[in-house]
Amino acid sequence: MKAGAYGWQTSLADLSLILFMLAAAALHDRPEAPQASGHRASPQSEPLAVYHPAPDAPRLDEWLGQQAVDPRQQLTITVNYGPEPGARAAAMQEAARLLAEAGLAGRAARIVVEPGIGPARAALAYDTPNGTGLAP
Repeated sequence: MKAGAYGWQTSLADLSLILFMLAAAALHDRPEAPQASGHRASPQSEPLAVYHPAPDAPRLDEWLGQQAVDPRQQLTITVNYGPEPGARAAAMQEAARLLAEAGLAGRAARIVVEPGIGPARAALAYDTPNGTGLAP
């Protein structure tokens, strides 16, 4: 047999081995994923429509009246709060106000109150409640 007859196969095998070693080295330095607790958040898909309660915006119930009704859609109201005293209570009041407006439109909502910054928002998406997976 000729010495150069297996040249490209050997080169390909060498490159594959190098790629494997690089991938293994990258995964070795990766931090461990946090252990799952008993709490599982329900999955959230990309929103179809997003509402921000700005001074010139319509009320949430009016905005919801302009959206297509689909029983597979989940309305999620997200309100953030900062470290200031009373910020969490104020965020809960804002969430309750938006929930009442959603109720005027005949919609139930999932409420998320979490630490962070940013305005309140309501999002319609094909999420399903109770962590049962995304709707088909």
